[in-house]
Amino acid sequence: MGRAEERRARQRGGHRGAPKRSSRAGAGGGATGGTGGTKSGIRRLFTWKKILGSLFGLCLLGMAAFVGLYLMIDVPKGNAAAVQQSNIYKYSNGDTLARSGVVNRELVDLDQVSKGVRMTFVAAENKSFYDDSGVDFKGTARGLINTLSGKGKQGGSTITQQYVKNYYLTQDQTVTRKLKELVISLKVDRQQSKDQILAGYINTSYYGRNAWGIQAAAQAYYRVDADKLSVAQGAYLAALLQAPSQYDWAVASDTSKKLVKARWNYVLDNMVGEGWLSSAKRDAMKFPVPKDPKGAPGLEGQAGYLVEAANTALEKQLIAQGTAADLDEAETMVKAGGWTMTLNIDKKKQAQLEKAVKAKLTSKLDGKDRKVDADVQAGAASVDPKTGRVLAMYGGVDYVEHYTNNATRRDYQPASTFKPLILAAAVDKDATTQEDQPITANTIYDGTSKRPVVDDGRKVGFSPPNEDDVDYGDVTVQTAMNKSINSVFAQMGVDVGMDEVMKTAGDLGMDVEGIKSVPAQTLGTMGASPLEMAGVYATLDNHGKKVTPALVKSVEHKDRPVEFPDAIGDQVISREAADTVTSVLTGVVDDGTARTSVRDNPARDGQQVAGKTGTSDCNKSAWFTGYTPKLVTSVGVFGEAAKAGTTRCGKEKPVKVKAFSQVTLQGAAGGGRVNGGGFPALVWAAYTFDAMDEVSRFDLETDQGAAVQPTPTPTLSPSPTAPAEEPSPEDPTTKPPTSSAPPESSPETTPPDDEEPTPSSSATSPPGDIELPGDPDDPQAFQ
Repeated sequence: MGRAEERRARQRGGHRGAPKRSSRAGAGGGATGGTGGTKSGIRRLFTWKKILGSLFGLCLLGMAAFVGLYLMIDVPKGNAAAVQQSNIYKYSNGDTLARSGVVNRELVDLDQVSKGVRMTFVAAENKSFYDDSGVDFKGTARGLINTLSGKGKQGGSTITQQYVKNYYLTQDQTVTRKLKELVISLKVDRQQSKDQILAGYINTSYYGRNAWGIQAAAQAYYRVDADKLSVAQGAYLAALLQAPSQYDWAVASDTSKKLVKARWNYVLDNMVGEGWLSSAKRDAMKFPVPKDPKGAPGLEGQAGYLVEAANTALEKQLIAQGTAADLDEAETMVKAGGWTMTLNIDKKKQAQLEKAVKAKLTSKLDGKDRKVDADVQAGAASVDPKTGRVLAMYGGVDYVEHYTNNATRRDYQPASTFKPLILAAAVDKDATTQEDQPITANTIYDGTSKRPVVDDGRKVGFSPPNEDDVDYGDVTVQTAMNKSINSVFAQMGVDVGMDEVMKTAGDLGMDVEGIKSVPAQTLGTMGASPLEMAGVYATLDNHGKKVTPALVKSVEHKDRPVEFPDAIGDQVISREAADTVTSVLTGVVDDGTARTSVRDNPARDGQQVAGKTGTSDCNKSAWFTGYTPKLVTSVGVFGEAAKAGTTRCGKEKPVKVKAFSQVTLQGAAGGGRVNGGGFPALVWAAYTFDAMDEVSRFDLETDQGAAVQPTPTPTLSPSPTAPAEEPSPEDPTTKPPTSSAPPESSPETTPPDDEEPTPSSSATSPPGDIELPGDPDDPQAFQ
């Protein structure tokens, strides 16, 4: 083959014309050239310089992306749910009464947790916490890889990251959330101190047993506050955070108990290694076995009534001190949580009051067999007259069944429990009768039923009947109080001046704002609560120095300091006036409407007692407010329709009433009329004589009344003669209401069916020791 042919063959790709040369070329340089060309092509494509350059570029791109994220992601507002707290309510001795709110959490400042306990969390979770930048990049990268690969949750986060997850983000396991956690953690670490972050972490973490935050956890596991935790206990709580449900000692399996003990040891060993705990102290520590779980106190029974009343007291004080502008704002502040309220409620006396109500009243009711029994409600409040502390309160059978607090409601007439206030005004103001005779315990009044009340020789249009229209004739004020004679106190109120009477009532503690100063008010036709009446009588017991019942002992809140005013105020009536009323009221117990229930009670043991019964219009309420030198308690029993139906007052036609309307108590517990000397006085006596620490006597500065002298035999003297004129049309009448409307709707027109004397014809007071007609509130009067 010529060269031209060979060239043409090569151009065609054939080598048939020169096989040997081609073979040599393939065996030598041809082979090397072919393989070497491939390798040099790869080298040209993947040189070390290019690889390093690409990696560097990726790093730059990642850094730029991270800078972009850092600039774009701001630290968000804290998650409100993460710091949502409950309100804590405690008895006076510090025992927990109740918690309110969805979340069992109480935020505490870091200085309320000992340094040793704080460091258990650092030792458990993040030993470099006080030195790092707030982020564990290796742990975060590992978590991202596991999330992308579907391996789920991965530890390794710093305390700062966990705090950010708890407070600013969610528990979602997503790449986006983890990247946000990284950026926000870096920023939070720059914006907040390490102590602030640690406090946030231990307050927002979940410890199991429905306990959020270290304070709730300390109570849930060891029944102590966070500031009382030992280092050993703190180490257990720190260990819990890894697996709260699994590591709860009360429900842990044998394996889980070994694991949590190992974790506990790990925490303490880390503390020793870091120099935060001495080896000697470490070796002396024993595993602190937690207490068994205890159900979180709810609002059942009396707890709800006490919580509601405490909240109301706090709201009023927030407004009074200017922290809240109005009631709506105050309610919002209280419901936001974070309050720890210690009440003045004495745990033992509270139990004694509940026991007394059950033993003497509620256990005798059967709402299924007797419809009226379902309509019976009871309320009571007990006050220390020397301090004003509310020691016990009964709001109803159960807060979850009957929401209205019967101890604080003001829609029922206090009836004859108002009469002592008229006498207090009379003595304090040096008032006189129509004949200018000083009004004292021995002053004679005409107790004739329906005797027209007169003022300066003129009828005032008010002629209240005594119960069952009984005429008592001439009686002393002491006897009139013992027998609760309406006609006497109606006239006395006008003699004193109704403006003065109502002013004195207000000074003593009754809420009389907006109530007209008319003669009908002498029969207690305004509304009042057991707590209110307990305060009034406590002022009498305290020798005329004002007592404002104080339910709340102290309040603590992280951001809002609250100080309650002193429960003991100024002298509002003279000591002589207050002591005279007390002296007279001992006669009600020893020789009047409360003698059967109180005087003859075998548990009395010689205790001196003052008190007053009351039974309102149509027997819708019955009261006994009584006191010893150390304890004042007011008990009310109220008729409240359990459901819509009909009711009647005496012989009047039945009227339709809605549920919760005021209805008669007549026939409750299978008896007749429910009077103040019956169930209310029985409950009072059972509670008071059980709660007494010792027998005591009143220290009285008066020469009047049953406590210092026997009731004298009244001497007949002329009584005011009523003129013949008709009452003016605008004067109040005495016709009782026919509807079940609350008494406030017509307070000046409704005299109560105040008491229960044995029916009798008109008579004057007998001479000597002949007994007067039956007692108005005597439970035996109708047996």
